Amino acid sequence: MSTIRVVWGSATAPTEMASYDGALADAGIENYNLVTVSSVIPADAEVEVVGTAPDLGPAGNRLTVVQARATTAGPGRVSAALAWAQSEPGSGDSEATETGPGLFYETSGETEREDVERRVLEGLEAGQGLRDWSFTEPGIRSETAVADSGTYTTAIVVAAYGQSEPIC
Repeated sequence: MSTIRVVWGSATAPTEMASYDGALADAGIENYNLVTVSSVIPADAEVEVVGTAPDLGPAGNRLTVVQARATTAGPGRVSAALAWAQSEPGSGDSEATETGPGLFYETSGETEREDVERRVLEGLEAGQGLRDWSFTEPGIRSETAVADSGTYTTAIVVAAYGQSEPIC
């Protein structure tokens, strides 16, 4: 069984990229090359909400992720949210597994936490409606941050799939 870890962070810095890098550091994934995937959870994967990632391998490796990310120039507020649900064993094309396949949905914006949480759950529900699977109750995690004038702030919530892998 593979583990998908949900991590989050936020940071303020003098540039947009520096604030993003700081948010990645806050989540513990700053030393990886992130490869974004669309958002399907494989059958038999365990989703674990950890906040900060443990060591997932050597620096410079590729890490597969689903990412909600928002950046703003201050003054302003950003929020990012990730929601997920897995299907019951035997749903979809999965056979005798502990959990069936599932979905991640992500959203972000220059808005309040409640708004991104509402929107991400609406998106997840729409995605569930496209599949003939029986889903468990959804999980959700959001992050909100405020940027002062003259700074950039980034908020992220990331699902990191397994361990990192060599990029070359």
